[in-house]
Amino acid sequence: MREGGMGKEPMILVTGVNGQVGYELLCALQGLGRVVGLDRAALDLSNLDRVREVVRELKPSIIVNPAAYTAVDKAETDEAAARRLNAEAPAVMAEEAARCGAALIHYSTDYVFDGTKDGAYVEDDATNPQNVYGLTKLEGEQAIAASGCDYLTLRTSWVYGRRGKNFLLTMLKLGAERPELRVVADQIGAPTWSNSIATVTAHIVAQGLAAQGGDTNWWRERSGVYHFSAAGETSWYGFASAIFDIAMGEKAPKVLPIPASEYPVPAKRPANSRMSLDKLAEVFGLQMPDWSDALRLCLRA
Repeated sequence: MREGGMGKEPMILVTGVNGQVGYELLCALQGLGRVVGLDRAALDLSNLDRVREVVRELKPSIIVNPAAYTAVDKAETDEAAARRLNAEAPAVMAEEAARCGAALIHYSTDYVFDGTKDGAYVEDDATNPQNVYGLTKLEGEQAIAASGCDYLTLRTSWVYGRRGKNFLLTMLKLGAERPELRVVADQIGAPTWSNSIATVTAHIVAQGLAAQGGDTNWWRERSGVYHFSAAGETSWYGFASAIFDIAMGEKAPKVLPIPASEYPVPAKRPANSRMSLDKLAEVFGLQMPDWSDALRLCLRA
């Protein structure tokens, strides 16, 4: 990996900094190098020529790409736009990272799996996305792996935070408006706080930069896919119940568990989104926080 930025200070390029993960990354990566954060106005991933141009102009040491098309249901009828942001733009970033010797950190999703496995998914389990969003994210994973660049693809799940559009904010809004809510109870996964994603990513970047002086193959030797969700597991019903218990207490609405079949949506979701975090711990010595602990921190911040 090359040294970039001003002098020998590494430059870290972060995309999508107005998004819930991008915003947290912009904060978490401060102090590790010259952090350049670009929002959609500065770097529209749908403009592939612009993506290429920006990377060639900045010549970063590390590209961190949380930007994506994340409207899961809308993607079912907007496949071209989802593919441009989730597959084609990351492919260009990976090509340019290989060209300038940068490392690429990219985020993917549990939706690359079909959810039929009994236990937790490991990184080399067979993928079989059941919706357009998952398919285009998988295509992005594959393009990055084929590019020849040094990369980490971090698969996360059920991302939430205090900004943007996500399940947490939707529940808080609906909970203040309705006395009773019906929430799916037969889909299992790990709600993952955007701050946790950014914080653990920053630890990985710090390790890479610390090793850079004496181990030029650090990124290459660790390149691959890693599962990056919160520890533990729950259902959407369990997640909603925990949100209301912590945030509203006795004023919380009544939450009723329902099967996914009673809440039809355009994009099919996996019933099992559990992902093993063993590889992350083995390679980097890092652990993601338990989902319930992270939720408490998020709501009490």
